[in-house]
Amino acid sequence: MSKQVNYMKVFNSAIVSVVIITCFLMGVHGQVQMKKELLSRVDHLVYATPDLAAGIERVERLLGVKAVPGGQHPGAGTRNALIGLGEGIYLEIIGPDPDQPKPVRARRFGIDELRAPRLVTWAAKGTDLEGIVKDAKSHGIDLGQVQFGSRKRPDGVLLAWRLTVSPTSGIIPFFIDWGETPHPASTLPKGCTLVALRAEHPDADRVQAELSAVGLNLRVDKGAAPALIATIRTTHGDVELR
Repeated sequence: MSKQVNYMKVFNSAIVSVVIITCFLMGVHGQVQMKKELLSRVDHLVYATPDLAAGIERVERLLGVKAVPGGQHPGAGTRNALIGLGEGIYLEIIGPDPDQPKPVRARRFGIDELRAPRLVTWAAKGTDLEGIVKDAKSHGIDLGQVQFGSRKRPDGVLLAWRLTVSPTSGIIPFFIDWGETPHPASTLPKGCTLVALRAEHPDADRVQAELSAVGLNLRVDKGAAPALIATIRTTHGDVELR
């Protein structure tokens, strides 16, 4: 009888162990799937700098890759440089354009107030931008208006896109649709890959709920100040860009 009791204890312990391991593996699998889903929604990261040349140099030191010239944003007083971060994803380094006069309106992404380069926001892939804006508004989230944008590449090719423009873009991204324009990442040199994106905010629960309301599962941890943190795989290891 005692042997049967011992066998049952061992059997029950084994069942419990299998359940725990299965739940753990399911949790890990779920996290991996959520990360893949988020990265599939990322169009590009925006790294703003008060001095474009200095920003490009700083990113090159961090990632080991030199950004290629993007182009001017006529009338906006900015220009950019780009680094590919994998299939359909890139890093945009954007700063004041010394060849343009200072614009009447403030430059986007708070560039005029920046004292040092930082990751200021990100762009999410979208198609029905008007529908996205309307749906977000029904959840109390203002993504701004849908506008058109364009710039010429150094080779003269015109890129055109539509995007949502809100003065509060940050952890909550803006949405972009390239339409028939070839995606900028398709012509960028390889060498870096975005492997993770997360955020920090003093009111993490509220921001997390807003992201969920617009269909994005970006992880938000509690932090002293709002911040985006990208983990980028390079030839010399993983690097965090803030």
